[in-house]
Amino acid sequence: MLNRRQSLVLMGSLIFLHARPALARPSLAFDELYAEFGVLGLRFSDKIEALKGEIVSMQGFMAPPLKAEADFFVLTQVPVSICPFCASDADWPDDIVVVYLRRAQTFEQANGPIEVTGRLEAGSWTDPETGFVSLLRISDASFRRA
Repeated sequence: MLNRRQSLVLMGSLIFLHARPALARPSLAFDELYAEFGVLGLRFSDKIEALKGEIVSMQGFMAPPLKAEADFFVLTQVPVSICPFCASDADWPDDIVVVYLRRAQTFEQANGPIEVTGRLEAGSWTDPETGFVSLLRISDASFRRA
């Protein structure tokens, strides 16, 4: 059984924990993705290296998907009218990130900014189903209008 003082300390702790905002997830901006463009091409920033495998959030625009229902799309820095697919990771634009959703869904026209939350993956990877090559991905993701 708790005494009065212990009860007050416990209640105060619970109020503090309830009133405290949830810990913010790390967020990424497009200008934080790469450190430099050199002879060898793009190099990930220290922030990307530190956040590999972590849950992150990122804002941008949804590029038009290849089909109405899919489990991935491309997040771009600015709105685009065509999907910015690449032939290889050497041609990878520095202002897009591939987003793999938790489950396939039907896309609506996304004319405004969105916020994506999911697990950051970095490194060259080729999607076995589509052949799409990417350097940066956010997987197990969800999105909402920003």
